[in-house]
Amino acid sequence: MNSYQVGLFAEFLAKMYLRVHGFRIVRSRYITGRNTGRAEIDIIARRRNLMIFVEVKHRRDVETAWAAITPAQSVRLRRAAENFIARTDWRGDARFDAILVTGWRVYWARGAL
Repeated sequence: MNSYQVGLFAEFLAKMYLRVHGFRIVRSRYITGRNTGRAEIDIIARRRNLMIFVEVKHRRDVETAWAAITPAQSVRLRRAAENFIARTDWRGDARFDAILVTGWRVYWARGAL
């Protein structure tokens, strides 16, 4: 598999993991444009009154996956999430999570970004 296919597979695993934990996938690969620095949110999921914005990273180990999430990327993700919240008029709670995939293992960091 090439890196694009590996990334899609990691996102698929992350979505299945969230579904098992009671989340409904609202959007996948949400892309914004103006005033956000062209950001992409990998997964937006909802459970009751909580909306989560998830960044998915696939690497050989957890440390490398964490290092792949840069401060500049975190800022772009926050702007994209604010854009999504404004467009959908969401009134509930929101959180930024990271799901790190190493092989078949999934690590879910709640409130990570």
